[in-house]
Amino acid sequence: MMQAVLYLLSGGVGVVLAIHLAMNGQVGALLTNPRVGNALFWIIGAIVAVLIGLTGLAGDSSSLQRLSTVPAYLYLAGAIGAVLVFVIAWLIPRIGAGPAMVTMLTGQVIAGLVISQYGWLGSAVRPINSWNGLGVAFVIVGAALTVVGH
Repeated sequence: MMQAVLYLLSGGVGVVLAIHLAMNGQVGALLTNPRVGNALFWIIGAIVAVLIGLTGLAGDSSSLQRLSTVPAYLYLAGAIGAVLVFVIAWLIPRIGAGPAMVTMLTGQVIAGLVISQYGWLGSAVRPINSWNGLGVAFVIVGAALTVVGH
């Protein structure tokens, strides 16, 4: 039961992500500069992230003491995120939110399966099987059908 709730939550996050990225694309389009829209997104996001982080430190600063134990390459996630959001904000006004989301989702599904196959980046190990392969094939076909004619 709990697993089903987590999957539903994840699907809900996908809905919010699609809306969020389309909003960011609209900001970039309205400003006629997706780089400025992206910077604005990250400034606001950083402020909110700091506030959320501070609530997690209430009475326990041990997380800050463990910062040096995080491998340096993992800190690249912030830079990768900034580039991703910029590219998405640039793409959506050009190809539309639907095609952008479905093609990104296709890439995420494929990469997610590979990451889980090997347990990379702390992922639970879930070996790829024929059902996963069939699912990926359906996702690819679905993505192709979604973007054809655009």
